[in-house]
Amino acid sequence: MEFGVIVPQGWKMDLVDIADPVEAYEAMTRVAQEAEKLNFDSVWLYDHFHTVPTPTQEVTFECWTSMAALARDTKRVRLGQIVTCNSYRNPALLAKMASTVDVMSHGRLVLGIGAGWYEHEYNAYGYPYPSAPDRLRMLREALQIIHAMWSQEEAHFEGKYYQVRGAINQPKGVQKPHIPILVGGGGEKVTLKLVAQYADACNVGGTIENIRHKLEVLKGHCDALGRDYNSIKRTAIVDDCAIAHTDEEAVAKLPANMRANIDEVRKRALIGMPDMIRERIAEYEAAGIQELIIRFSDATKIEPLHLFAETCMR
Repeated sequence: MEFGVIVPQGWKMDLVDIADPVEAYEAMTRVAQEAEKLNFDSVWLYDHFHTVPTPTQEVTFECWTSMAALARDTKRVRLGQIVTCNSYRNPALLAKMASTVDVMSHGRLVLGIGAGWYEHEYNAYGYPYPSAPDRLRMLREALQIIHAMWSQEEAHFEGKYYQVRGAINQPKGVQKPHIPILVGGGGEKVTLKLVAQYADACNVGGTIENIRHKLEVLKGHCDALGRDYNSIKRTAIVDDCAIAHTDEEAVAKLPANMRANIDEVRKRALIGMPDMIRERIAEYEAAGIQELIIRFSDATKIEPLHLFAETCMR
């Protein structure tokens, strides 16, 4: 099993205790650097503009400019987005950005991408908010364009939503045959089929039972398309990890609404003492997951990273 860390970025109100934005950035990169020292395999950023669950004036760092900075602040860990909203950037431009960051990181980038869902941000930033089927069709075209930008000397594409006419992308990145693409989401009819068609990795979430089912659906798409299911890296997101020396201490790290529903929260999170969390990790592995991408509840603190690395990673 491999492990990634979602670093504190502000989106989930995890930088609210740091008034100075410079210090807030330093807290974010410090967690990334510490994760690297502790031999985590990857660090990840969300792609959002406003805080959740309620938009506020609190710091939320932009994903891709922060990714470029982390590319230079770290030396070994892979770098990914969980996940880039396709609608926020033209796909040809996104492919160019990713190529540049892959070079800056000496070949450590993963391009995580999804169809997008946060209607509030679309409206706030003036983006059209198409229907879910249209957003998925846009993602399909975007994936084809990104592949073309990374494989053709001059990319050409004529679609319903996007057109690319002789786009040159140099450098194309460091990794061969191209930067790995992770498609996030568990939509069974379209999203997981896009994974089978275009992606190098998937990302799913929820309960172990849900994850097991989604991977079975993905395998079915792979079989139908003649794709080797095992050529797709299988990752899962864990949005909440609260680890401590006692279960009571771990639960106390959670917000009140989660503590009130702790039995349900435990089904999709990592909550408790190290031995409890090791048991849960084994369940993810048995379901077919190869990498857990984890957000620690006390996201700016270094101690939970150390406890997790020392007791749960092998």
